[in-house]
Amino acid sequence: MAIAEHPEQLDLELPFPELIRDVPLLPARMLNEFCYCPRLAYLEWVQGEWEDSSDTVEGRHVHRRVDKPGGKLPAAADQAKIKAAEDEGAVMEKIHARSITLSSNRLGLIARLDLIEGEGLTVTPVDYKRGKRPHVPHGAYDPERVQLCVQGMILAEHGYQCDAGVLYFAGSRERVHVEFTEELRRLTRTTIDGLRFVAAGGRIPAPLEDSPKCPHCSLVGICLPDEISFFRGADIAPRPLAVGQESAMPVYVQAFHAKVAKAGECLEIFVDDVKTQTARLIDTSQLVLFGNVYVTSPALTELMARGIPVSWHSYGGWFSGHTVGTGHKNVELRRAQFRAADDPAFCLRLTKGLIEAKVRNCRTLMRRNWKVGDAAPADLLEAMSGDARRVLRVPDLETMLGAEGSAAARYFGNFGKLIKPSGPEDNFAFDFTTRNRRPPTDPVNAMLSFAYTLMVRIWLVTLSAVGFDPYLGFYHQPRYGRPALALDLMEPFRPLIADSSVLQAINNGEVRPTDFVSAAGSVNLTPDGRKRFIATFERRMSQEVTHPEFGYRLSYRRLFELQARLLARHLLGELDVYPNFTPR
Repeated sequence: MAIAEHPEQLDLELPFPELIRDVPLLPARMLNEFCYCPRLAYLEWVQGEWEDSSDTVEGRHVHRRVDKPGGKLPAAADQAKIKAAEDEGAVMEKIHARSITLSSNRLGLIARLDLIEGEGLTVTPVDYKRGKRPHVPHGAYDPERVQLCVQGMILAEHGYQCDAGVLYFAGSRERVHVEFTEELRRLTRTTIDGLRFVAAGGRIPAPLEDSPKCPHCSLVGICLPDEISFFRGADIAPRPLAVGQESAMPVYVQAFHAKVAKAGECLEIFVDDVKTQTARLIDTSQLVLFGNVYVTSPALTELMARGIPVSWHSYGGWFSGHTVGTGHKNVELRRAQFRAADDPAFCLRLTKGLIEAKVRNCRTLMRRNWKVGDAAPADLLEAMSGDARRVLRVPDLETMLGAEGSAAARYFGNFGKLIKPSGPEDNFAFDFTTRNRRPPTDPVNAMLSFAYTLMVRIWLVTLSAVGFDPYLGFYHQPRYGRPALALDLMEPFRPLIADSSVLQAINNGEVRPTDFVSAAGSVNLTPDGRKRFIATFERRMSQEVTHPEFGYRLSYRRLFELQARLLARHLLGELDVYPNFTPR
């Protein structure tokens, strides 16, 4: 029996319900983003993500004039008089108003209009765009046309006659006239309802697959479209999207009674009221302070406004805390983190991956840096591989502590063989027999402890910037305010960053015997020694490495952020497992 042909199915418009309670008004710019990429709009609107790119900076430059309020838009109370004057044929005053913010509670929309031109009650919104006019059928792409149409709808809600708008492209200095046709209005209403439904549903849209839009998106390093598709089994080679040119670096201040002040676009560092150093704010990623250092209020305010964290340490290097602005808005991620932390099975599964990666990275460091004989003994490397396999078989977190301790004992029992033997002419040797801390009793342990402190600071700042609560972990339990999640995620990187920096500082002669001071059985770095070791550590953080899964190169500093964002994607259900970093 033949099956009858069905006519083409039509879309049934389902408008979003009227706004209630404290639901925020929807910015017109977000509709542009949703039309361009639903995932981008969700990241910005729901999760509060933002990252500048050359395009966004150029866009602000293009808007610098129209962002300054100017001109006047007739008030609603005067509209009846204006309408009567228009009906009588009177000459209407020209309207040329810049940077006008209007909203509509009925539509649930808000927009800042770059420029409004017109006469009487007939107005035309002008929206400024960077770049050149695209040669497409409508004269512009749909996201820009939708954003402009929203402005027209809001103007109509305020009693003005608005049937068209203008897009001004600064790159080519051209104006594109956009008629607000019924087709464009329908697309705009569909976009409004679509974004509201997606935001209310609380589920992030899937990333675009192999889209040409992604490399130019400012949030590509946060969205990770190719990386997520890769781990989901897509047959693609991830483009180096998460990698960017890094110019900003941490600024360390450890001089006694130093002061950090702001002067224009720079930070000025004073010691005993004498200016000793200047650092440009644009080149500063963090401000790291040791001991009794004073930061002026203008400097602290500017750092918070720019999202540059300030880390506070005791003079001996103990990490006290950090200062940031209002913090990340991604409550969705923190809720997922807290739910996962209450799931013992999830905590055990994640911990197994972290500790196995740590043991395997310890084995890699041992294999690459063995200094006694030709190569690391095969039986030692096999035993360390067995430690990694044993970690995966533990039944609970308590047993994991024993398995990790056993692997650490084997690793640190041979760590001294990674240090270059001292010659007969040397009167000092960096001897290492076992790991000790609180306090460290020899120079090697002093550097290891200090390097771990630096790593905790970096991970805490990174996790806070991504949107996590760094004090709630999955392996390390929250206790006495310690940053448990930072301690969790740094586990695989202890040998790759901290231990490697210590070996490099010793074997390359970057630290000397005179760089340590001993008192009451405790050994610590001197200020000069700490300065040299920090330089070694920061060089290691800036070193580029090829990602074993994605194939592109990135620095360890950027890798920390990438790993934090991959964990976020795992917690939010986009990745089945958290991919640990284990270089070959």
